[in-house]
Amino acid sequence: MLVDQIVGRRPGLDDLLARFAHRLGRAQPRKQALTYLVGLLSPLAVKNGWTLAAAAGDTTPDRMQRLLNRSLWGSRRGP
Repeated sequence: MLVDQIVGRRPGLDDLLARFAHRLGRAQPRKQALTYLVGLLSPLAVKNGWTLAAAAGDTTPDRMQRLLNRSLWGSRRGP
């Protein structure tokens, strides 16, 4: 899976996610946000919902779309 290949090789990825992860109240959206970031940082030629989902091992882009369209992003201020 693409996430396994990139996490650990991209210094600062955890720091980047930590900057906004607190705004996502549940663990699943935070995990999906990491997957989305990894896809955006990947060498994929085309980066859209379908290609990011396929690289993450999903059969449809539903999870990626749900993260962007339906996840509740808290408004509290973080560190």
